[in-house]
Amino acid sequence: MATFSDLSSRLTDSLKNLRGKGKLSAADVDGTVREIRRALLDADVSLDVVKEFTGRVRERALGDDVSKALNPAQQVVQIVNDELVTILGGEQRRLEFAKKPPTVIMLAGLQGAGKTTLAGKLAKYLAKDKHTPLLVACDLQRPNAVNQLQVVGEKAGVAVFAPEPGNGVGDPVKVAKQSIKYATDKVYDVVIIDTAGRLGVDAELMKQASDIRKATDPDEVLFVIDAMIGQDAIATAKAFQEGVDFTGVVLSKLDGDARGGAALSVVSATGRPILFASTGEGLDEFEPFYPDRMASRILDLGDILTLIEQAQEAFDADEATKMAEKFKSDTFTLDDFLGQMQQLKKMGSLKSMMGMLPGAGKMKEQLDNFDEREITRTEAIIQSMTPAERANTKLLNGSRRLRIAKGAGMTVTDVNALVNRFEQAAKMMKTVAKGGVPQVPGMGPMGGLAHGKGRSATPAKKKGSKSGNPAKRAAENAGLVTSSGASGSSGAGFGLGAGKPGGPTPEELDALQKFLGKG
Repeated sequence: MATFSDLSSRLTDSLKNLRGKGKLSAADVDGTVREIRRALLDADVSLDVVKEFTGRVRERALGDDVSKALNPAQQVVQIVNDELVTILGGEQRRLEFAKKPPTVIMLAGLQGAGKTTLAGKLAKYLAKDKHTPLLVACDLQRPNAVNQLQVVGEKAGVAVFAPEPGNGVGDPVKVAKQSIKYATDKVYDVVIIDTAGRLGVDAELMKQASDIRKATDPDEVLFVIDAMIGQDAIATAKAFQEGVDFTGVVLSKLDGDARGGAALSVVSATGRPILFASTGEGLDEFEPFYPDRMASRILDLGDILTLIEQAQEAFDADEATKMAEKFKSDTFTLDDFLGQMQQLKKMGSLKSMMGMLPGAGKMKEQLDNFDEREITRTEAIIQSMTPAERANTKLLNGSRRLRIAKGAGMTVTDVNALVNRFEQAAKMMKTVAKGGVPQVPGMGPMGGLAHGKGRSATPAKKKGSKSGNPAKRAAENAGLVTSSGASGSSGAGFGLGAGKPGGPTPEELDALQKFLGKG
């Protein structure tokens, strides 16, 4: 997530200095804590939160558990991870639904925080979970706010209750009360009330929000805050807590490139949990907030579970089974490749997904330069081929490749590169489908996913070469040492071994294996 990218790189750099030290001195800990303090303050995290956070980290890092540990640097990373989870709220909290529908959810926040768009995102998210949400237009002051909510509702595929035209016309409290009766009559089980905002906190704004709350008695009041708001986050959150008394927080614009750390202070300042995060402009770029997963992302340890959940939503299980059979039987074609890419696009931004991989922070420049349109170009090349060519790439001679390149508006080099990538991918997936370990060019066998459920991530010991040729035997044995050494640290943040922090937990590996059909 771009908002925390600077904080993430600063924290990982400060912790990197500990790696390789067999024993940590008080000076080592103090130096690291000082760097962490600077990183948090530069990211706009409030001073009180920074003091409390670094104090706990220092106290725990100088404790006996760390000084007696075999790998003290790894222990400090774990402590920082634990304390980040704490300031982000500890455990995830879900929405609380009314025992008797409709459940009423009121949104509150400043103008420009993204409440109206977020109302549509929340409605679409709930509709996917078999709820029937109703959006209610209670922002009757801002020009075209009612019309904007209607457009958002149409895009999200949910109903909108808007009896008043807005633009200064209508009573928002009356509309809010009417919406509850309307939802009951029309059997909508969730009512989402979009309220007015102001450029700053004022008495009129708070009175209106408070009156709507009293009139509707909502089950949840969600405070929507712009993740890039800066130091004003604390004052704004406290003002809304006193005026409306919200039950949870939603972070919007978490895909921005500002420092964003002030949003981390809201939980500590108000005692209210973060329930959701808006991660992009699209209506699907919205997800439940997990403190532990966000802490892992900030420390560049990845977020495998969210990645798997997104994949499970986008990929069809029956289709995945068919693809597995095609891999095994070597009948995987460019048509299948195209279908897989189109399913991948349903998961959302590829840049965002790659950012969830452990160690993604080390590829920041490559991720920033990654062009999301590459999939569209690949689609254009494949769609410029005939059905026979997609089924059998061996038909693609020079003249055919030139025709395809012209049809897609690309070069022959682009076509050649795609065909080569496809053939390599098909070969690797065939190996995986048959239970083998794929050989990645320049990397040796890939470690980490070839282990059975519940087994250690440590590569199994391989028997030495039995070749009668001494030179060949020595070379093969050296190759075994190199490949087993490389696989032991793959994907681990800070060069650590398996388990948190630094690699997928057993639960993450288990979930990934189940998704791949290996569980």
